[in-house]
Amino acid sequence: MMIDKFLLAPYYLTLKFRHFLYDKGLKKTARADVPTVCIGNITVGGTGKTPHTELTVRTLLEMPETAGKNIAVLSRGYGRRSKGFQQILPGDNADFAGDEPLQIKTKYPDITVAVDAKRVEGCDFLSHPEKAGTQPKGRECLHKDFPPADIIVLDDAFQHRALSPTISILLMDYSRPVSKDLLLPLGRLRDLRGRASAADVIIVTKSPAYIDETHKREWISDFLSLRNFDPDTLRGETPEGKMQTVLFTSVRYCEAAPVFPEGDQRYVYAKRAVAFSGIADDSRFMAYLAGKYKVVRHIAFSDHHKFSASDIGTISAAAMSEPTALVATTEKDSQRLKTMKKIPETLRKRMFRIPIEAYFLTEKEETVFRNLLLQAASSKPELKLDFKEIHNDSSTNSLVLNNINSSNCR
Repeated sequence: MMIDKFLLAPYYLTLKFRHFLYDKGLKKTARADVPTVCIGNITVGGTGKTPHTELTVRTLLEMPETAGKNIAVLSRGYGRRSKGFQQILPGDNADFAGDEPLQIKTKYPDITVAVDAKRVEGCDFLSHPEKAGTQPKGRECLHKDFPPADIIVLDDAFQHRALSPTISILLMDYSRPVSKDLLLPLGRLRDLRGRASAADVIIVTKSPAYIDETHKREWISDFLSLRNFDPDTLRGETPEGKMQTVLFTSVRYCEAAPVFPEGDQRYVYAKRAVAFSGIADDSRFMAYLAGKYKVVRHIAFSDHHKFSASDIGTISAAAMSEPTALVATTEKDSQRLKTMKKIPETLRKRMFRIPIEAYFLTEKEETVFRNLLLQAASSKPELKLDFKEIHNDSSTNSLVLNNINSSNCR
């Protein structure tokens, strides 16, 4: 029994009561009119939701069976100032879109990316675009032209119980498993530990690049309450009797890319770097930079930090003290900078983002994930997907793994 149950009893009981209402049908849940893939966590920040949303989108775009479908991503759009349902376009700014939806749209301009705090409403608009122009709740939508979605990827919706997805994927940090964490503010959990058993799939994120199968089984045994885990199917049974798939991923950083069009590519080959970041956990970002450059200055901001003119002055001063150094930031931070005015021309030439990409540790895990997505995409949206028949037949489609060399980032 965990200490937070006692010290944070009101918070714990509130969460418990909320889930009781949904579990017993006393609060209603809805299903979208098209298949939905929910990606989320029960931890505050740092599990890699955006890279795994992009991994899901990338997989759907590359598989022959789903490549021709209209894929949409729906996010809350944390930190945005816009209201209601909005479609995001590449030219929008982070204040309107939120930095993470804008990053996804920039990487995958041919899919629909939208934001709406109310996921049921957002899925309805994405499934029926005409409603954005006819219903009162769609009046605030500035960009109303988008195709009806065939499948919707829900970014950060695991706590959104009002919508029941076709498949739910829970992300869990390898170095901070949910079972060993505590509720806020004692720990980083924003929901009950027991909610992990409600997911169809658990993806263990930020894993070491190379883990043998014995170590994986030990991790699952130590930190997940699964019985009879099968290393061939990658599935085990929760205490409630639900079959759950467990997959392991890591992340790789790609070659530096300019934040602004006038970026001078020669700075990529510098020996020194000035770094700044505003994300929940920048340890891997800094480790990557340290492996390629001598990092002479690191300016850390809070997660989703909104850069001010004063911040730009601080960054610019640090850059001026190292005139030949690369000025590096994260991919997410770069979204909040692209439309900022009054960034000195000399700084714009030197400022580069470091793209990030999630990947599965083994081909078997990649194949199981593809098959899960295929079954979800072909399911009837009004039915909950039954995962008992998932297998790892690598002949299902022709997607090729390429997960080791950072130069292969897509």
